[in-house]
Amino acid sequence: MEQWVVWLIIVILLALIEITTVNLTTIWFVASGILALIISLFVDNYLLQFGTFVVAGVILLITTKPFLTKFIKQHKIHTNIDRIIGMTGVVTEKISKNENGEVKVDGKRWTAFADKTIQQGNLVKVLEIKGVKIKVEKIGE
Repeated sequence: MEQWVVWLIIVILLALIEITTVNLTTIWFVASGILALIISLFVDNYLLQFGTFVVAGVILLITTKPFLTKFIKQHKIHTNIDRIIGMTGVVTEKISKNENGEVKVDGKRWTAFADKTIQQGNLVKVLEIKGVKIKVEKIGE
């Protein structure tokens, strides 16, 4: 089997790995594999081809990964649940300092916690969302 065919197979396999992972794991070695493939068309020395593949892949990895990861930022998926922050709710179960209670906000019931005890029926403002619980404070304090 000709050396360029081996490099073509390697490039295709690395590209398939990159497509399935989508984490920029092998893209640099796809590029260095293409370089090694081109070199194999002119030079029969396999060690030179392999050395080019490794050195070029590592250099590309070191020099371009920090730039690309900043450029292709992992975007945080926002949900519209964040919109309840700042909304007013009604305490449906008493909230104690060390015990969760329940608040109805925007027609939905939430497990809630607060820095102070808040009695059932009081109006509260949603301060933040922590996991599946909301932090609230009594309105008028």
